[in-house]
Order: sequence, then C-alpha cells, then structure tokens
Amino acid sequence: MTSFLGPMTGVVGRFRNDTSGNVAVVFALMAVVLMLAIGAAVDVGRWLHARDQTVSAVDAAVLAGGRALQTNSTDKAAAVAAADKFYKENVTSRLPTVNDTVSFAVRGDGMGMTASGSAFIKTPFLRFASIDKLPLISSSQTEFGKSEIAIGGKGDGNTIEVALMLDVTGSMDGSKLGALKDALIGASRNCEDAPNALICIIFSSSKNDNVRVSVVPFSEDIRLPSTALNAARGTGLASSKTLGSGSNKATYYLTPCVVERKGATYRYTDTGPAANRYVMAHYNDTTNCVLPTSGQLMPLSNDKTALINKVKNLTAAGGTAGHLGTAWAWYTLSTNWNALWPTANQPAPKETAGLKKYAVLMTDGEYNTEYDTNGVKVGSKGAGTAVNGTSTDQARALCGAMKTAGVIVYTVGFDVGDTGTAADTLKQCATDPTKYYNADNSEELKQAYMDIALKLSSLYLSR
Repeated sequence: MTSFLGPMTGVVGRFRNDTSGNVAVVFALMAVVLMLAIGAAVDVGRWLHARDQTVSAVDAAVLAGGRALQTNSTDKAAAVAAADKFYKENVTSRLPTVNDTVSFAVRGDGMGMTASGSAFIKTPFLRFASIDKLPLISSSQTEFGKSEIAIGGKGDGNTIEVALMLDVTGSMDGSKLGALKDALIGASRNCEDAPNALICIIFSSSKNDNVRVSVVPFSEDIRLPSTALNAARGTGLASSKTLGSGSNKATYYLTPCVVERKGATYRYTDTGPAANRYVMAHYNDTTNCVLPTSGQLMPLSNDKTALINKVKNLTAAGGTAGHLGTAWAWYTLSTNWNALWPTANQPAPKETAGLKKYAVLMTDGEYNTEYDTNGVKVGSKGAGTAVNGTSTDQARALCGAMKTAGVIVYTVGFDVGDTGTAADTLKQCATDPTKYYNADNSEELKQAYMDIALKLSSLYLSR
C-alpha cells in the first residue's frame, strides 16, 4: 500500500506545482476582454459619427422649416415638409438606424420650428454586453435644435428701421380700423393676446435696441409734431388765403398740417426741407387739419408702449391722399430729414453696417386727393389744378425713388380688389411681387402683417 501511494503523491505534487499553462489561460481571458474593448470602441466610434450627422441634420431641418415660414407663414404644412425633406436628405449617408421617429412641427406662436422623437444605432459588439443599441438623439436629451425667428438680427446682427404708413381715411372708420389695430397690436390692444400681431412680433424680446418703427397715419393731410412743423414747411406763412372770385370765392386758413412738396426738382426726392423745397402747408376752410390729433406722425422709436398707444388711439376721417403717406414714410427713414426729429428718433445713415430700411404701405382704396399751388385741396371752391398731378402718379413716382434709394417696400391692400388703380399702385410700389399683399378681410389682414413681420426677421438656431 505504501509502495503504491508514494508514486501517486509525487504525480499529484508535480501537477499541483506545474504552472506552464497559466499564460495560455490568462491570455485567453485577456483576449476576450480586449476583443470586447475593441468592439466597444468601434461601436462608440460608429455612434459618435452617426450622432453628429443626426444632430446636424436636425439643425439643418429646423432652419429650413423656419425659412419656409418666413417665406410664407400661412402654409405651415409646407414648412413641416421642408424640415422633413432636409432631415432625410442629410441622413442618407448615415449608418443604418432603428426606431428613427424624428419629426418636426411649427411652434405654437408661429415663430420657428421644433423637433421631437428619437433615433438609435445598433451595436454589433456591445450587444454581447447586453447593449443592443445606443441613442443618437432623444426627447430626454438636449441635442434638439430649434429655429427661432427674431426681429432685428438676433442671429445675424442686423439693425432695422420700419416705417408703417397707415390709412386712417373715412372709409377705414369702424370695423376696418379695428381690424388694422388687431393686425398691429392685437385685439386686447396691448399685445398680451397677440403674439402674431406685427408690433408684438417686432418687439417680442425684452431688449430691442436694434429695431425702430415709425407710424405715419394719413388721410387728406399729414399732422406733424409741433416741434417739426416749421422745419418742414418754413416760417412766415400767411394765416389765410382768399381764392377765386364771385360765387367761386373762398377763404382758407393755415392749419398745423402739411401736404405735398411742389416743384419738379425736389417733389419726388428725399432731399431735406429748406427754402424753395419745403413741403406745402395745408390751407383748409377752418384752422383745423382733416387728420385728427390722434393721427400725429410718430418718428422712429423703439418704445413699444408708445407705439402701441399710438396705434390704439387712431381715429379715421377724410379722403385718401396716399402720396402724402408714401412721402412721409420715406422721410422718417431718411437722414436728410433728421432736423425734424429728436436725436433718439433720427434714422441712421443708410451706409451703416447691417442696417436695413423698410416701408410698409397700407391703404383700403384708390388715392384721390391732391393740392393746388396754394396748398388747398383740388376741387375746393376757388382752388386751382393739381400742382403735381394725381395722387396715384405721385405715389408711384415716390415709391420708385424710395426703392432706388435702398428702401425695401412692402404694400398691403385692404379690400381693394384684385384689379383696378389701387391694386395696381400697390403692386408697382412693392419692391417685388412677393412683397405685395391683398387682404380681403380682417383675418387676411392679420396674416399679411404677420407674414411681413416674419420676413423682417432673422432666423437663428437655439437649444
């Protein structure tokens, strides 16, 4: 028995002390770990590349959708389609994914696009560690970009000056004037319920130093701030003028309002007022203007509250001297007229880097009021013929000169019809056909002003 156990004890001891196979075992174990590490690195590299492509595609898509909104804010379906198209085009070279549910929508206020959904990439190696896929983007993460439309160049640094010419003639009285106010400042008249009204959009952020707006109401005359009156029409004017004779004789009185500028040299230019190039004073059958005091012109301002109050208090009266509104919209944007305004209300030189100047001209009918050489309305007792021709011809000439000077002109017709002199004038005045709007009702008027506000805006990407 002892002789048998002796050899066995030696074999067991040698087996116990033999380490010649450890390296192979350790290497085998390390090889598994190394393969998993290498596989994980490959999977993570694939994930990072696909993730970057996905985030970039979403960014491009929401910007494309936002641009479509700026072009036509009425067609939200087209904006969504544009975003979806850009997303799909930008992920064609991406590695295959699973459960890609990324989709796009117009923001509730219409001021940009948002994205939502998720997408995943399969993991050929990490699946051995029970990780079948990795998220490229998901609603619980912060990768989603969104496009935002902001006035005044929050995205591109631009500054804008906007002149709003508003028809407050007698035909606008009542529901039409109410619709105009809705489109500019909302039904509450304070922007609280009107994120899509023009002034509300323009001044939607808390700081708008790079945006200024002038309000130019017009009817048969233009009512200037008293501090600007003498600089515009000169001094030493007669307090009254008696015209005609016999039964056609009448006396007209100096009013605190102005009309057109006579003389072929300066009448259709923005050359500043001075001797022989002042605008004419309005002489009326009383010492009152036709335009109510609520219609006093407001030069460029970034005071949102003051602009809202100006629009809110507008009232309507008188005929349609559209050329006067056109001229004064231009003058509020021209540095040649800076002497009329306080420093804070003076327009900047057109050469200023990043500056864009816009005029938005609105009317509800044909221009039909002109003046003789005395500043008396043509057709009045004793008045002469129109010193500068028809209001329509004057407005068209002023629009042409204003556009040549670099002002971008939008026009809005309110219930003017598809054809006729009024529509033709507005079409000719607009910088191009995309900047002419024909609103048949109050809802279309709101949409027109919203569309213009979006086109005045800058598009930028935010997280």
